[in-house]
Amino acid sequence: MATATQHLMTADEFGLRPDSERIEELVRGRIVMSPPPSREHGMVCNAVGRLFGNFVAEHGLGRVLNNDSGVITERDPDTVRGADVAYYSYGRLPKERSLRGYGPEIPELVFEVLSPSDRWSNLLVKVGEYLNAGVLAVALLDPETREAHVYRSEARPVTLGADDPLTFPDILPGFQVAVGRLFD
Repeated sequence: MATATQHLMTADEFGLRPDSERIEELVRGRIVMSPPPSREHGMVCNAVGRLFGNFVAEHGLGRVLNNDSGVITERDPDTVRGADVAYYSYGRLPKERSLRGYGPEIPELVFEVLSPSDRWSNLLVKVGEYLNAGVLAVALLDPETREAHVYRSEARPVTLGADDPLTFPDILPGFQVAVGRLFD
């Protein structure tokens, strides 16, 4: 009995598809859909993008992308994750480089905002993919508890409460914000 082999999509093929008007990621060559995020999710993503984006722009450090901008985390088969917010220094993504499609550049910092439909096990897989791809730090933001869970490849995760300062001195020297401000 012959079995059909399913075609695994590449990141380039995924990026060339027409907009499906759905939230999608490519996971090991297969399209995975998610429900649209809530208003709270959008508000937190906006706060993160605004606070980090303003700091990055004022200091001419790089770019802050949001709105599920694609990051290739694995190849063969390809995985393209939609980062809620991602920071790329000009060292990793030069000013003159085109932003079309999914490039090979990996952000230094990624923020993911937990949604009620998210499962921790799936989020931790995503965190691992980002770190294995070369992201220096991943911050999972939990609107329900108003906490930030910060992951790095060479350190134990750190959980910060609403009053704790969120800093990334090795990535964005001089930046500091109270975690709670990300949820206001």
